[in-house]
Amino acid sequence: MDYLSALLPSAVMAAFFVAVVRVIVKTQGGAAKAKEDAAVDAALARAQSGPQASGAAAPTDA
Repeated sequence: MDYLSALLPSAVMAAFFVAVVRVIVKTQGGAAKAKEDAAVDAALARAQSGPQASGAAAPTDA
């Protein structure tokens, strides 16, 4: 029975890993892909524009 208790955590983790990979593969593409791509593009545009577009004043060393 010791060998069973030693293998059980590995088997549970392997099953969990397979389930996670299946969810990731299933959610790629589909109806939500365009919305997710648009959200990523908007976040990248905000990050590249820097603090000038946010309206906040740049910090100055006084």
